[in-house]
Amino acid sequence: MESTPVELDGSVMEGGGQILRVAAALSCISGSSVTIAKVRAGRSTPGLRRGAFPSLVSPARPQHLSGLQLVSDMCGGVLRGGAIGSANVSLTPGKIRAGKYTADTRTAGSVCLLLQVALPCALYANATTTMCLRGGTNTEMAPQIDYILKVFKPIVEKFGVSFDCDIKMRGFFPKGGGEVTATVRPVKELQALTLLERGTITKIHGWAYVAGILPFRLAKDMAAAAMRTIQREIKELDVNIQVLQEEKEKACANGNGIIIFAESSTGCLFAGCALGKKGVSADKIGIEAGEKLLRNICHNGCVDEFLQDQLIVFMALAKGTSRIRTGAISLHTQTAIHVAQQMTQAKFAIRKCEDELNITYVIECQGSGVSNPNL
Repeated sequence: MESTPVELDGSVMEGGGQILRVAAALSCISGSSVTIAKVRAGRSTPGLRRGAFPSLVSPARPQHLSGLQLVSDMCGGVLRGGAIGSANVSLTPGKIRAGKYTADTRTAGSVCLLLQVALPCALYANATTTMCLRGGTNTEMAPQIDYILKVFKPIVEKFGVSFDCDIKMRGFFPKGGGEVTATVRPVKELQALTLLERGTITKIHGWAYVAGILPFRLAKDMAAAAMRTIQREIKELDVNIQVLQEEKEKACANGNGIIIFAESSTGCLFAGCALGKKGVSADKIGIEAGEKLLRNICHNGCVDEFLQDQLIVFMALAKGTSRIRTGAISLHTQTAIHVAQQMTQAKFAIRKCEDELNITYVIECQGSGVSNPNL
């Protein structure tokens, strides 16, 4: 599947790790070498990062170098510019090979973002692939591992994706130390997905948790505040938020957070989550999660703001035309579309839809129909 080399400007649009993740995954799958200049030029700490957090206020994006190295290993590729602080990086891919791979950010860099770049590649291997991913499982500015399992996984399975993910250890900022094992089964090709009808919200549930030596009352306070926030707007449904104490052997150091899910009558899934922060009350954390969930179900779209951009790669690879109704199009989504159209034959269009109550957008993609040459 050798193709024309692609050159990308890493400073455009979102200007961060999204460009790296999408470009690396699609390079690995398509066989096209890719060069990215001005890596993460839109960030306060430009260039490649392993996942160190230079400050509490503005953490550098996690796992960039670890993710690139993982993808390069999976396809027997040649990675150039793979060093901390590098502003230019290129990947010349080889053949995707099934096997057992390990990626370790050695920080609280997100394991979920490692999975985001590696999962599509593993789908086009010749057999089942197992990945041991180490770093942060529940960190800011990245999907929570709970979100991956309860929202991302059920939806991408509709494309024909098949994978399992086992949480061995939870890792929080700043220590990290989390570990998940992902087992990915290959596909011959992905099928297009249509998500246009939201239906009605039928269930709202979730959990608030503490880990380490943090007091259990924090979980109770987060849950109570989130339930109050949601029930002020949605009175017709019970809101069930459990409170949990993470087992000592399942969490590395202290951490707390809350994640709340909503399910619709047509199978759509949404979430709102928040993590404990130093100096921020448990009430505020619960309110934050509740408000995020409400924001993501009020627009009548079929996916939330967090899932929107994560589906673009699968839409681009699938055979046929995918259509997904969303709320406002995020910059991350626009960036993913921009890269996908340069790396594949996929064609995207976005259509605005207005009615008396809501404004939604339909993302339509004529997928490139990539077939797995290894099966």
